[in-house]
Amino acid sequence: MLERKLADRGEPPFRAHQVWEWAARGTSAYEQMTNLPLALREALADEVPLSSLSLRRELTAADSTRKALFDTYDSKPVEAVLMSYRDGRRSLCISSQSGCPLTCTFCATGQMVFGRNLSGSEILDQALHFRRSETLTNAIFMGMGEPLINLDAVLFACERMPDIGIASSNTAISTVGWIPGIERLAREGPNVRLALSLHAPDDALRSELMPVNERYPLAEVLDACRDWHGRRRRDVFVEYVMLAGVNDRYEQALELARVLQPRRAFKVNLIPYNPTGSAFEGSSREAIAAFKDALERQGVRATVRLTRGRDIDAACGQLAAQA
Repeated sequence: MLERKLADRGEPPFRAHQVWEWAARGTSAYEQMTNLPLALREALADEVPLSSLSLRRELTAADSTRKALFDTYDSKPVEAVLMSYRDGRRSLCISSQSGCPLTCTFCATGQMVFGRNLSGSEILDQALHFRRSETLTNAIFMGMGEPLINLDAVLFACERMPDIGIASSNTAISTVGWIPGIERLAREGPNVRLALSLHAPDDALRSELMPVNERYPLAEVLDACRDWHGRRRRDVFVEYVMLAGVNDRYEQALELARVLQPRRAFKVNLIPYNPTGSAFEGSSREAIAAFKDALERQGVRATVRLTRGRDIDAACGQLAAQA
């Protein structure tokens, strides 16, 4: 819309870049874009919204986590979360779709009706919303949706994240194991990080939790990740949600260590489960610690993610589902 409006007014092409530079620095109104002619600023303010998203609701948790629920122009819900850490990181969790078509059983987004892919502008506008009040340092595509199904728009956004202050090395794309996207990501786009949502060490359990495993089995997904690692020379982060009595046994830790070969290619991130109203319960702290210890004894690098924003339903899809 912006490019079309500028062209209709006979403005030079560099005007769009000027507008983007201001937006990427956190500007909240056209009137602040002082290197644009006043008449142009007034026309844009009247005819071109500064964001493709409208804010429906925003909550702030006791730990300063902020969660925003937006509407697209066609009333599709979109969520984004900003997490603040004591070391100065400001990490943004971004959505790539409204809802998700892949129906993972433990995920609130998977329980919603799938809307559609988001455009590159709709993805960027989630980041710009928070950029207007915060300096951003990190981003992960781990909100609503499977990013690698919508890879053109995701790469469009990734290529522009450095303008907002988020380096490519601090941007991660999380996938359930969408092999065509992993293969393409190994060859194209900026050198971002890859995170694999694994959640089970064997095909039988993984298919129960994540139906996509029937289409892309575990062994094939891990082969694609190894190829990505070989091409990009970066760790593959393995996301593993800890579900009590489901995937948190000692034997399952050993099996997970067995399939994650070579060790140097993978790093496991154990995630305490943020309840979503499903039938699952989160593993205890003791069970998570024991699982981590079992992995490390097998030579697998492992960390436990800090729990953020639980008092504002910060798991992806929860706020949209309530609304």
